[in-house]
Amino acid sequence: MLGAFAAVATPALAENAQQERMKTCNTKAGEKKGDERKAFMKDCLSAEKKTYDSKMGACNTKSKGKTGDERKKFMSDCMKATA
Repeated sequence: MLGAFAAVATPALAENAQQERMKTCNTKAGEKKGDERKAFMKDCLSAEKKTYDSKMGACNTKSKGKTGDERKKFMSDCMKATA
């Protein structure tokens, strides 16, 4: 059952996470243009994704035993917390 919940909740969370990664990388890109900006964004998004995936894994581990709304709230709070 937990796997089904994660599959349902993950797309919305992932979409928001992707938007946040884009926002962060766009800010970091500053005045870069053309191929330099494309290369920077590719590297930045990749690094941000790895950070997100690592944090998601840690939060999943900490959420053991929680289900339903309790797990959803915990995951939301955990992902928002600074590392």
